[in-house]
Amino acid sequence: MTLLQKRRIALGSLFFLAGLCFASWASRIPDIQVKFDLSESQLGSLLLGLPVGSVLALPLAGWAVHRFGSRIVVLLSSAGYIVFLPLIGFSESLWMLVPVVFFFGMTGNLMNISLNTQALALEDNYGRNILGSFHGTWSLAGFTGAGIGAIMIFLHVLPKFHYLFVAGLVLIVTFLVQSLLVDEQSSGGGGGLVLRKPDDMLLRIGSISFLGMLCEGCMFDWSGVYFKKVVEIEAGLVALGYVSFMGAMASGRFIADRVTNKYGKVLILRISGLVIFSGLILSVLFPVPIVATIGFLLVGFGVASIIPIAYSTAGRSKLYPPGVSLAIISTISFFGFLIGPPLIGFIADLLSLKASFTLVAIAGLGIAVLSTIKTDVFYPGKVAAK
Repeated sequence: MTLLQKRRIALGSLFFLAGLCFASWASRIPDIQVKFDLSESQLGSLLLGLPVGSVLALPLAGWAVHRFGSRIVVLLSSAGYIVFLPLIGFSESLWMLVPVVFFFGMTGNLMNISLNTQALALEDNYGRNILGSFHGTWSLAGFTGAGIGAIMIFLHVLPKFHYLFVAGLVLIVTFLVQSLLVDEQSSGGGGGLVLRKPDDMLLRIGSISFLGMLCEGCMFDWSGVYFKKVVEIEAGLVALGYVSFMGAMASGRFIADRVTNKYGKVLILRISGLVIFSGLILSVLFPVPIVATIGFLLVGFGVASIIPIAYSTAGRSKLYPPGVSLAIISTISFFGFLIGPPLIGFIADLLSLKASFTLVAIAGLGIAVLSTIKTDVFYPGKVAAK
């Protein structure tokens, strides 16, 4: 096994652990609600701490990666998971739990930016696109984390011991692979503790990632509701839409690199947007179980390549160092993820859930259009142009 292959496995294991930590936290949210006797609105307020921490971490992550190198930030983020994930379970009051969840959210985006910066450096060494496989690994960890959570619940394991188990895995794996991480320092100007104004390339790819994450966020939060209220599927199969979307997205990310290397990023972005549009329109026009499931599968495949391509392209900005450009793109796309689900609810109340999903379909079409106009902005480097 070559050194590059070892580094790829090491980095992939950290992507997996990052996904596992978030999935582990999410799998025990109902237990956290019961432990603190939280109402739905109180739980919603608690959960808001995570995205707030994530957003506030973005400029810090860009600065830290540029100032200290992504390897140091990866190791510090891993330490953050080791500390804050178990503390969620050991918290005995909301006064302790709320700041812990906030810092857990910050840790997540510090890890996100630093891991993707590491992946871009490794991708440069490979000379071809490999970022999609890492994002696929993160998605696979989501399924694994949900499965482990289900087993822990079945065995009546308290969240604090569940989280300690996962934190132990993070500690062991990080110790084993830390020597294989790329020890790089970003070069070039900029990198201050601010998010700078995007150039034309970052603005374009940021708009595409915003629409992609809007679609992704809506599918995460509204798939089950759509299958229950519009498709009117039997109760035991309500999760079918969500599972089909998630399965297609995860598997699609493992083949994203291969098809992107073969056909180019611009073409794959165009096709992805059209596939999202087609899948959602199919589900809106023919809301029956088989057709809607196929439609949601198409949406999953369509979404799969967008963020890996966006990150890979943005990380090669000629104007900004990778950590800063990734922070800019992550900020723009993250707002799409946050805005999408409540927008669906607002339009559903005003018109209908079908109308909401039609809007998301138009967002997919927007990705195809943005990927077609002035395509030269997508070529900041030789790997990005491939």
